[in-house]
Amino acid sequence: MMHDVVIIGAGVSGCAVARELSRYDMDVIVLERASDVCEGTSKANSGIVHAGYDAEPGTWKALLNIQGSRQMEELSKELDFPYRRNGSLVLCFEESDRGKLEELLGKGKKNGVEELRILEREELFKLEPNLSADVAAALYAPTGGIVCPFGLTIALAENACVNGVEFRLNTEVRKVWKMEDMEDRENAGKKNGYRLETSQGVFEARMVVNAAGVYADVFHNMVSAKKLHITPRKGEYCLFDKTVGDYVSHTVFQLPTKYGKGVLVTPTVHGNLLMGPTAEDIGDKEGTNTTGGGLEDVLKRGGLSVGSVPAGKIITSFAGLRAHEDGGDFVIGEPEDAEGFFDVAGIESPGLTCAPAIGKYVAELIRKRGNFPEKENFVSKREGIPSTALADTARRQELIGENPAYANVICRCELVTEGEILDAIHRPLGATTLDGIKRRTRAGMGRCQAGFCAPKTVEILARELGRDMGEISKAGGESRFLTGPDRK
Repeated sequence: MMHDVVIIGAGVSGCAVARELSRYDMDVIVLERASDVCEGTSKANSGIVHAGYDAEPGTWKALLNIQGSRQMEELSKELDFPYRRNGSLVLCFEESDRGKLEELLGKGKKNGVEELRILEREELFKLEPNLSADVAAALYAPTGGIVCPFGLTIALAENACVNGVEFRLNTEVRKVWKMEDMEDRENAGKKNGYRLETSQGVFEARMVVNAAGVYADVFHNMVSAKKLHITPRKGEYCLFDKTVGDYVSHTVFQLPTKYGKGVLVTPTVHGNLLMGPTAEDIGDKEGTNTTGGGLEDVLKRGGLSVGSVPAGKIITSFAGLRAHEDGGDFVIGEPEDAEGFFDVAGIESPGLTCAPAIGKYVAELIRKRGNFPEKENFVSKREGIPSTALADTARRQELIGENPAYANVICRCELVTEGEILDAIHRPLGATTLDGIKRRTRAGMGRCQAGFCAPKTVEILARELGRDMGEISKAGGESRFLTGPDRK
C-alpha cells in the first residue's frame, strides 16, 4: 500500500506534524520504534516555553520560537494540556557582563519578543527573594512559560489519531530508499516516492517526514548526497520534591554559552522544582545514563543562581539527548536532491517551544505539494484525563458518580485514582506500559517514585489489556517487572 505520508518518529515534532496533517484528506502513518509516543528527547527536557530572545535573528530557531511561543497558550486550551506563562529571568553575576544582557535584549527585540526589559537588583529580589546574593542584574521576559512536555506530545498524538492518523508503535525504521533508485522490476519506473524497511515490514509513501531526533541524520543521509551530522548532546537534571516547588516562581537562567542556556532552575507545571541541564557532547545516540559528576555539576551550577537547595529534596534524576546539528540551526524542508523527503532535523532547544509552529510549517509544505483538501469533519479539540488531585470536592463527587473507580486512590503521592488509570489505558493511543501510565496520569511521579503504586498499576494494566502480569513492562521491550516460573 502506498501512503501519502510516512512520519518517522513520534516525538513532539513528529506528532505536531501529524496533528496538522490530520486536518487534510490524506493517508498519514507514523512509525515509532518505541512502545509509546514521547519516548525520546520529548520526554527528557526542561519543559520550557522559551520567550525567544537568545536565538540568532533570521534563523529557524528565532522565527519558529516566536511563533510557537505565541501559539502555545491557545493550543493548550484546545488540546487540554498543562501550560503556564510564568516568565523567565536571565541572571548576570558580574557588572562586567551587563553588556551581554544588553546584547540579549537587542536580539530579543529583533526577534519580536514582547515586554523584554532589564531588572536591577532591588526589583529583581522582590520578584525572586531566593536568588543568590551574587546576582547583579537580569533580563526579564514575561512571555516565557512552562509546559508539560509529555502532556503536549500525547495531546498532539491523540488528536492526530482521532482525526485518522495511524500510529505504528514498536516499528523501527531501518532503511529508506528513493523509489527511483530501486533496481527491482516491481518498482521500476516508480518516481517521487520512498520505500521504508522496518522491523514490522515494508512501507511505501509518496512523501516522508524525517522527525527521528538524534537519528535524523542517519535517514537524511540515506537519500541525500548533502550530508547532515548530528551530535547527541546529553543533559542531566535533578527533580525536586513539591515541598520546594515554590523556591522560585519564574524560570531562572544564567547567561548562555556556546553550549546553550546553561543550568536553569524552574518550577514545573505540576509543582515540582527542576534543575539542569548539563551539556555534554557524546558519541552514543542511546547515552541517557546519569552520572555522579553530572548531577554534582547540576547542583553546583544551579546553586550559583539560587543558593543552596537541599539535595535531600531530590526525588529523581534523569538525562536526555538534544540533537545538535553541525550547522547550529534546525534543518527543515526538502533537500535539493530528495524531493518529497521533508527533514525536521537538528531539533534541540528551543524545539519543544517551536513544535506547534514546525507542525504548521511542514504540514503546509506537504499540503501544497499534494494539493490535499481540508476535511469537513476535523476534530480540533481534545479533552484530557480528569485530574482528581486538581479537582474540587464537587468535581470529585461528580467523577465518582460517573465511575466509582475514581474513589480508589492508586498513587497516594500524586493522588491518582484507578479511574484516571483506566482512562489512560482505554483512550486513543492508550497506555500499555507503566511509563505510559506515568506520563499520562503522574502515577509514580511522586516522592516514592512508584515504590508503592507500581504493583497495583501493573495489575490494572494486565487486567485491562487481557495480558499476564509477566508481560507488562516499564517501557516496552524487555523491561518487564516479573520474570521466571513464579512470576504469576
